[in-house]
Amino acid sequence: MNLTILGCYAATPRSMTNPTAQVLEIKNRMFLIDCGEGTQVQLRKNKLRFSKINHIFISHLHGDHFFGLIGLISTFSLLNRHNDLHVYGPKGIKEIILLQLKLSNSWTGYNLYFHELTSNEPEIIFEDDRVTVTTIPLQHRVYTNGFLFKEKPNDRKLNIDVVREYGIETCYYQKIKSGYDIILDDGRTIPNEALTFDPPAPKSYAFCSDTMYNEAILPIINNVDVLYHESTFLETEAHLCERTMHTTAKQAATIAKQANAKKLILGHFSTRYGNTDKFKEEATTIFNNVVLADDGKVFELDK
Repeated sequence: MNLTILGCYAATPRSMTNPTAQVLEIKNRMFLIDCGEGTQVQLRKNKLRFSKINHIFISHLHGDHFFGLIGLISTFSLLNRHNDLHVYGPKGIKEIILLQLKLSNSWTGYNLYFHELTSNEPEIIFEDDRVTVTTIPLQHRVYTNGFLFKEKPNDRKLNIDVVREYGIETCYYQKIKSGYDIILDDGRTIPNEALTFDPPAPKSYAFCSDTMYNEAILPIINNVDVLYHESTFLETEAHLCERTMHTTAKQAATIAKQANAKKLILGHFSTRYGNTDKFKEEATTIFNNVVLADDGKVFELDK
């Protein structure tokens, strides 16, 4: 599971930083999370294939999180895309995008599906045989969701030496990996635990941006492997959190600690700060395993 940060700064794009967008590669799926201005340029810089993006998740309808979407949708058409594209986001996103396509007479040559979200409770919005995606209702100035991505359990691993010792034919290998016991020709039942090893534990990733400090999300993200949480402000600007409905680095770390997260990635930094080192300093007073997002940075979340 790899996470590529395309942009991780708040509000105003700058020549050296970009607003929120990231790509999560999980179980051979590539999901785009938010799509601020400059996202498609960042995709090219990071050599990520446009054609592998079939699902886009938009947290909320503030421009720094979705103003790049219409450009990306249009570029897909210019690239003669044929695959279906699914967009998940707040109610209203369909109207915004379709109006832009209509007035520019730029209808797509591929199927474009919108999955508009309105619930204030967590809900599964995507599921296949490998991954589930669940919303994380957040508290911001407009309707906002984070997203929890969870791998489904892998097949068990064959203990090939033991399997061969029992003379089990290869046609039964998939059944064994799926967790079944095996009955030999002599009538003996060999328990699956004797024939396999436990697979790697499935991983999970939670994206939480933008939001004020909100302990209501703790049951949803409990024991998450990696938490990306906005940290717009340092403690010197904590007084701005209530008005803007954003979070400090310390508050993000408190959420990570209470959720028993294994790792915290801080992002969505206000551009008022000259550098981001202080964010990590403040967060690590609360939670130990803290890393900072940065544009173009790639995290190998399996490690």
